[in-house]
Amino acid sequence: MDILQQLKFTRSALYMPASNARALEKARSLDADMLIIDLEDAVPHESKADARAAAVQYAADGVTGKIIAIRANGADSVYHADDIAVLAQSRANFIVVPKVEGPDDIPDAGKPILAMIETPTGLYAAREIAAHPMVAGLIAGTNDIAAETGIRPGPLREGLELALQTIVLAASASGKPRFDGVCNRLDDMSGFDAECRQGAIYGFTGKTLIHPNQIAIANQAFGADAAAVAEAEELIAASRGGAQRFKGRMIESMHVDEAKLTIERSRHRTGAAPS
Repeated sequence: MDILQQLKFTRSALYMPASNARALEKARSLDADMLIIDLEDAVPHESKADARAAAVQYAADGVTGKIIAIRANGADSVYHADDIAVLAQSRANFIVVPKVEGPDDIPDAGKPILAMIETPTGLYAAREIAAHPMVAGLIAGTNDIAAETGIRPGPLREGLELALQTIVLAASASGKPRFDGVCNRLDDMSGFDAECRQGAIYGFTGKTLIHPNQIAIANQAFGADAAAVAEAEELIAASRGGAQRFKGRMIESMHVDEAKLTIERSRHRTGAAPS
């Protein structure tokens, strides 16, 4: 399976600061499907150059069983051009580009891009961004969306529904994966679980994370558990083509396709090797 196909089955994407060597080493043993090595928010200005070098070396070394992405500094940063030039030559599987507001913001890096939708302008252009041939998927930047719009999300992100679904629809229209934004409430695991399940219901294919304690919950919410797989197998076995009754509900070919995807998702674990 190639790296773009693996991305479709990625449940958890953990941000890790490129300037924290100890954290990066620990990440090798974590159960996150993708590591996003961060050069942006998590790295102080005086450490940017060293962090970039560390991220490139980390990608070159590789991590068995994980996709490696590196988040560049944004286009409004003095570090952006150097980041893109260096990351384009790196062994990272993807470059994450923050605050993408239109197709023109996608760098010609010769490497697939994960575009972060973080602004009202980006939301309005999300469909065109997702359709860009170098864009492999979208990431919701919910903190920045809330800050830029003045939205004060409720416990279940009330107020952000339209923004979240806009990102899902845009990525889905191009058949690309989409990753829900981070949850800042590190001590509220029940709330995090609810947010993950909400994101899965909305149509996100995985979630971005800021702490290792969030990995297991995200993997469960965006994966396929044994009960779901058993139900899918039963539905496929019962299907005779066309519309029919199954366990008190009407099913047709689209439901069989969904069941097959559930089974496929359960069989795949991200096992990327640097390309």
